[in-house]
Amino acid sequence: MIVAVVLVVVVAGSVLFHMLSPWWWTPIASNWGYIDTTLVITFWITGVVFAAVILFMAYCVWRFRHRPGHKAEFDPENRRLEVGLTVVTAIGVGAMLAPGLIVWKQFVTVPDEATEVEVFAQQWTWSFRLPGEDGRLGTADAQLVAADNPLGINPHDRFAQDDIIIPAGSLHLPVDRPVKMMLRSIDVLHDFYVPEFRAKMDMVPGMVTYFWFTPTRTGEFEILCAELCGIGHAYMRGSVQVVEEAEYEDWLKEQLTFAELSTDGRVRTASAGR
Repeated sequence: MIVAVVLVVVVAGSVLFHMLSPWWWTPIASNWGYIDTTLVITFWITGVVFAAVILFMAYCVWRFRHRPGHKAEFDPENRRLEVGLTVVTAIGVGAMLAPGLIVWKQFVTVPDEATEVEVFAQQWTWSFRLPGEDGRLGTADAQLVAADNPLGINPHDRFAQDDIIIPAGSLHLPVDRPVKMMLRSIDVLHDFYVPEFRAKMDMVPGMVTYFWFTPTRTGEFEILCAELCGIGHAYMRGSVQVVEEAEYEDWLKEQLTFAELSTDGRVRTASAGR
């Protein structure tokens, strides 16, 4: 009986902890409310299953406890129970997977009007590259990474010359404008994550991964690395400032291009400063 009571208390305590807990998600700052909805659906399905299984265990402990004069009955097969559990489990798994698949399709289907922003991860800093006046990013290659070219940008690509470089700085984005984040890593696995944007993606050396989102409110948001990337992992932080369009344009004019940085050697200085 004591075990049955303890199991019931575990379920009640878990439910109360969830309902009364002061900890919850940070206020969302992007269009990905669908991700919150998907997590809530998954949470409630798994929560109901957790409560049902523990309460069933408590019932079994109480119902089939040892009592004088009662003998256990061996029943190795119960077709009705097996079919029922299989059907219920399939429905539950499908209910969890379906919303995620729908949201994932939206997550990787980038709008045509999205602006490309390249995120460059290296132990243990974040750097960024934005299109210049020509509206497109030049090519880049990890083999071109050097002290005077830490982002590996192709110096012979004419489209790369006006690319705007933010080495180990704060990224600014305009509010209510979709952005495609193109993610690159030069050394180990990293993961670009801003909790308020509800968007994250692994950064794999030799690959360019991506996702998109639309910032929906202004403010400063912290960038975290969500992949254990070495001894300095906890210190690999940056910031994204979401601002109004006019302020974003003013900030953009203050940034230097790849051609300007390559000419006066500031890329080399920024790299050495890491």
